[in-house]
Amino acid sequence: MHVAGWLLEAEDRERLLALVPPAYPRVIAHHVTLRAGVQPDFPRPPPEEGAVVGLADDGAGVQALVVEIDGTTRRPDGSTWHVTWSLAEGRRPVESNAVIRARGWTPVPRQALRLRPAVFEA
Repeated sequence: MHVAGWLLEAEDRERLLALVPPAYPRVIAHHVTLRAGVQPDFPRPPPEEGAVVGLADDGAGVQALVVEIDGTTRRPDGSTWHVTWSLAEGRRPVESNAVIRARGWTPVPRQALRLRPAVFEA
């Protein structure tokens, strides 16, 4: 399966990891998804500037940072822009969507985030 979206720039990832310590052992902190299940030749999205604006954690193994892009946290599919931050054993990145939907998220001080367009294998 391929994913279209944006990769975090290495400098932003390291800065955010220092500001928001991962709550669970498996650190992801990799990308923001635009669309999953695309073909490898799917067009890359345009470059974006985003911002981390929130934190979601179910207390049971899924931690995600909520991201704002173009003034909104809402993805075109109705879910929320986010970066899966860390996971406990047995949890999957795709669960971030359900955690945010079910439990909401807590605002955090805004942190700029440069996003690099990519289509990559997940």
